[in-house]
Amino acid sequence: MASGHSDLAIGSRLAPGARTVRGPRREMISRCYNALIRVTHGARFSDAQCGFKAARTEVLRPLLDRTRDDAWFFDTELLLLAEHNGLRIHEVPVDWVEDVDTRVHVVGTATDDLKGLWRMARLKASGAVRVPVPRRPQPAAEHADAVLASDTARSQLAWQAGCFVSIGIASTVGQALLCWLLRGWWQPAVANFVSLLVLTLLNTEANRRLTFRYSADGIGAGRAHVGVGVLFVIGYLGTSGAVPLFRDAVPDASAAAETLVLAVSSVLVTGIRFLVLRLAVFRRHTP
Repeated sequence: MASGHSDLAIGSRLAPGARTVRGPRREMISRCYNALIRVTHGARFSDAQCGFKAARTEVLRPLLDRTRDDAWFFDTELLLLAEHNGLRIHEVPVDWVEDVDTRVHVVGTATDDLKGLWRMARLKASGAVRVPVPRRPQPAAEHADAVLASDTARSQLAWQAGCFVSIGIASTVGQALLCWLLRGWWQPAVANFVSLLVLTLLNTEANRRLTFRYSADGIGAGRAHVGVGVLFVIGYLGTSGAVPLFRDAVPDASAAAETLVLAVSSVLVTGIRFLVLRLAVFRRHTP
C-alpha cells in the first residue's frame, strides 16, 4: 500500500502458504461461505472475514460512508464495495489459531450474511454502490526505448472475438458431454435443459472473467447472468422459429436446406449476442 501497488491488504486463512489450526466445522463453514461469495458476486479474494485488514485512508473513507452493516457482514460488504469499484486488494497468507471460546452464533450470522449478499447484489444491479474513490496511476514504462504492446480498439476486439469463439466451442462440447451423461437418468428434454443451463452459467462466467475481463471490471455476476439469460431466451426463440418460418415459405424444402437455415440463424444469433455483450452487458464503466 505504501508503494501504491494496492489499495487494501487483507489476511487470508485460505491463501496458499497460510497456516491455520481450527476444527473441521469452522473450516467447512468458512470455505463454503467464501465459495458462495465467489459464485454469487464473482469475488477474487479468498477470505472475506479474516480479521487482518489494512487500507489506504483516502480510499477507505468513501467506502465506509457507503457501508451499512455494523456486524459480522461488515468485512464482506467492505471488500465487495472495494472490488466493485475497481480497487486492488492484496492478500497475505496468515498464521491463525481458532479460539474455541468464540461467541459467534453460527445460524444467526449465516442468515445475516445471506441477507447481506442479496442486498449487495440488488445494490450492484441498481448501480447504487458506485463510490468516488481515488484511482492508482496508470502503469507506464520507465525505459525510454520500451516497445509497448498495442492497446487499440482493434486489438481488444481481436482478443474478445477469439476468446468468445473458443469459449463457445468448449461450451458446446461440454454441453454435449453433460447431456450424454444425464441422459442415463433423465428424459432427453430434461437432460438437454439442465446441461444447457449449467453450461450457459459457466460460459457467462468464462466470458466475464476472460473475454471481457477489462471492460467488465466492476460489473457484478448478477448483472452479467441476467443479461446473458435474456439474450439466451431471445436467441433460443429466434433459432427455434427460423426453421418453421422457412418451412412456411418453402414447403418442399429438403432437410439439408432446413439444417442450413438453422446453422445460419445460429451464427447470426451468436454474432448479435457477441455485439450486445460487448456494447451493453459488459461495457466499460466510466466514473
